[in-house]
Amino acid sequence: MVKAIFFDIDGTLISFKTHKIPQSTIKALNELHNKGIKLFICTGRPPADIKFLTKELHDLFDGYITLNGQYCYDKNDNIIHEQTLDKNDLTVLTDYLKDKDIACGFIELDYFYYNLRNQYLDDFDKALGGTAPKRFVDSMQRIYTHKTYQLNLFLPEEDEAPILKMMPNCRSVRWCPFVGDIIPKDGGKATGIKYVLDYYGIDIDECMAFGDGGNDKEMLEFAKIGVAMGNASDDVKSIADYVTTDVDNDGILNALKYFKVL
Repeated sequence: MVKAIFFDIDGTLISFKTHKIPQSTIKALNELHNKGIKLFICTGRPPADIKFLTKELHDLFDGYITLNGQYCYDKNDNIIHEQTLDKNDLTVLTDYLKDKDIACGFIELDYFYYNLRNQYLDDFDKALGGTAPKRFVDSMQRIYTHKTYQLNLFLPEEDEAPILKMMPNCRSVRWCPFVGDIIPKDGGKATGIKYVLDYYGIDIDECMAFGDGGNDKEMLEFAKIGVAMGNASDDVKSIADYVTTDVDNDGILNALKYFKVL
């Protein structure tokens, strides 16, 4: 019996084409909620970047795994788990970035800033369309006075290795070609799910997850039933228990019907 379902946002709940949640998905979420199944967001976005979602879907979700598992909380804002990036790794990175044309996003709990803007970052914002949040350029010295939970490193995957070598306590998970999410080495969506399931007293065998990006792979492998969206990359599909149709063709609803959850 499925008692808990975890949903990625971009490319899973929200279409990259329309930048909206399909009506079939909204209908499915309401039906799941009415059946008493606990619903959770599991995203790389920080809490501030999912307010539009919580406003649209009201009180359907029981909890939120944000920042790729680094900050988890229930619907009443009670903290379930939090983990920040290593200060030594951050110091090394900021020193390295001072004379480089590399855009990096620094994510605090309620504030997100860039060290600079460049064409690579502008192309990323265009890809997100209307869901791209507005960011500001600020001083990297904030790492010494504020908690930093995650970084967004805007460069091709093949260029990440030299930087990650300087940050031994961190690793990268990538949900699209433009950006790598830099998180603690022992962090991730699967880690966040484990804390949330323990908090609610739900067994992993009663858990289902939906995702489409590289940062969803661990989540889909960890859940008893891992569903890849039809628009997911091939590496994500290869590790999923089931591949549904894409987000614009009732992917979530179709998978829920396939597994007889709805």
